[in-house]
Amino acid sequence: MPRQQTPAQRETVERVMHEFKHGELKTAHGKRKVRNPKQAIAIALHEAGASKYESEAENKRNLRGTKRKERRNETHHDEAEGGRDKRKSASGGKGREKTRNELYAEAKKRNIPGRSKMNKQQLADALRG
Repeated sequence: MPRQQTPAQRETVERVMHEFKHGELKTAHGKRKVRNPKQAIAIALHEAGASKYESEAENKRNLRGTKRKERRNETHHDEAEGGRDKRKSASGGKGREKTRNELYAEAKKRNIPGRSKMNKQQLADALRG
């Protein structure tokens, strides 16, 4: 008898099957589209952490990883929809705000002293000035 799925698992299964229905679901490495409905169901259960072929710990790990991926908008559905970039700048949403690592790389190119101890705001100010 199948176990009851949690709402989070149900949501993940629905998203994966939606991707399959619209031809957006891809294999593990994202190179080929999934065409077999049974394979799509297996992928959905795996991502939802509801597989009967994996241990309870492995299922929990799979669901956690999937939810993390969904929060970062890295699912194939988000990729097909164009994805949302959460790092928009405050100036009207044009472009995106640079990360601290990107600012640090720019500071390194310009040889700005003390860059390793600067936070993101300080790096931005140093690069502007």
